[in-house]
Amino acid sequence: MKVVIRNEVHGNKDQYLKSIKEKIKKNEIILTTELKKLLHLCQTSSDVELAREVIYRYHEQNGITALHNFKFGPLFMRLCYELDLERLAVELIKDQNLRGFFSESTSFHILMTMLFKKGHFESALEVLVEMKKQSIPFSKETYLIAFAICYKLDNLESCKICEKLLEEAQLKGDTLPLRAYCFAVATALKQNNVSQAKSYCSRILKTESRLYNNLKVLVQLRSGLLEEVIRTLEAAVKVDTPPFVKKIEFSEQVLAAVREEMEENAYLSARLTDIHMKLQASGRITICTLEDMLFQIPSSKKIPAKLFNQKLLGYQAAKPLRSNLLSE
Repeated sequence: MKVVIRNEVHGNKDQYLKSIKEKIKKNEIILTTELKKLLHLCQTSSDVELAREVIYRYHEQNGITALHNFKFGPLFMRLCYELDLERLAVELIKDQNLRGFFSESTSFHILMTMLFKKGHFESALEVLVEMKKQSIPFSKETYLIAFAICYKLDNLESCKICEKLLEEAQLKGDTLPLRAYCFAVATALKQNNVSQAKSYCSRILKTESRLYNNLKVLVQLRSGLLEEVIRTLEAAVKVDTPPFVKKIEFSEQVLAAVREEMEENAYLSARLTDIHMKLQASGRITICTLEDMLFQIPSSKKIPAKLFNQKLLGYQAAKPLRSNLLSE
């Protein structure tokens, strides 16, 4: 759509922007098609400043009723994403005068992802809180982004937020993706809340995933259940995996933590050495760290990239993140 509109006004962009400015000056009605065209034509921060003014005028004139025809929120957020205008995006999405303009979860997801990628985790959390304030329904994607934010914040408050989000999801009957639970487990472990990590881990139903099994080993290890750690690793060695099924791999980082914990127990240390050799021989050890696994797009996606870690060009970069985030 963007390319089509830009081709339509090729060479006449300045004239079109001038006509919009005239309408603003004369307090004329801004049509839906005009705002849509303007947003698609924006290429610079100064263009976006004009779009900002038009958005306020449009919303003032039309209110929420006009938004049933076209959702401008995601289009504007993708524009801010492309031009690195996260401050403006946060300002507008929190402005009560625009309440209802960003009426769907996608706008919030795009903004939280943009802030996350820039390392602005506190701001991303503020946007999540704003989303809740505006009563925007949470989706699987929302929960996943929320738990990723909490993991990166890595403090007591974020740990409490994870707990509250899980409780609310359970009360609402919302289904959380596996990776969301995994972020919750990892966040609890980073805060040395082993009992909480153990509780979260017990809620995970898809136990054949690589990420889950590495977290399970760490939870067992931090719980002091060394025999259980050995049994978990031995079970993985004994599994006869068909050639077309991906084997469960253990992170060398996780295995190193296990080795360090068992150093003073000669019996368990010897068993671990034997297991490590068998895991190595069967190709079940990976150099990926636990954090790599948390943020990694599954190999089934065939494009090696990390979540939140690589900014793509154009509006497509900020599409809803379902394809990247909800698989494992």
